[in-house]
Amino acid sequence: MTLVLLIAISMMWFPFGCLHLGVGEGKTVGAVTGVVGVVTVIGGLMQATPMFGSDAFGAALLVVFGILYLQLSYCILAGIEDLRSFGLTCLMLAIICGIYGFIWSTGGGVKPDGTPMIAKAPYLVFMMVDFVVLLLAVCGLTFGKIPGKVVGALLVILTFVGLLVPAFDLLAWGKLPF
Repeated sequence: MTLVLLIAISMMWFPFGCLHLGVGEGKTVGAVTGVVGVVTVIGGLMQATPMFGSDAFGAALLVVFGILYLQLSYCILAGIEDLRSFGLTCLMLAIICGIYGFIWSTGGGVKPDGTPMIAKAPYLVFMMVDFVVLLLAVCGLTFGKIPGKVVGALLVILTFVGLLVPAFDLLAWGKLPF
């Protein structure tokens, strides 16, 4: 489920990044962002259920990103000009991504049999660091501290590095790049 959602999310990140680079228009990006937000929240909730693997750890991250996308969709479609509240949501999600990165780097707690609760995953740590940088940049943008072109470039680059590369590597080769 997560891999499908990463590919779906790329359908929003790339045009949103291009929008900040001066290509495209907001209403279409807002609509796509809303669709991706709904799909991501539903996919995250499904992933948390026993029928789809009971992965509450991964599901929680998907759901909070989906909520962010729904908030962004609303801001774009409603023409909200003061985006500081959206920026604060990005700040909170940056903190959450930092926690996820820490857990993926350490394995979290230890099960009674001595194995880590969460498998260590260097590429997922790399992705979380990238997402923290992106989310802090978006927060900075909403407070007028970072130019939109920086955020646009980060979104376009991270569409590939943080979404498509891991999704297709896992789909086609069954492993992350590192």
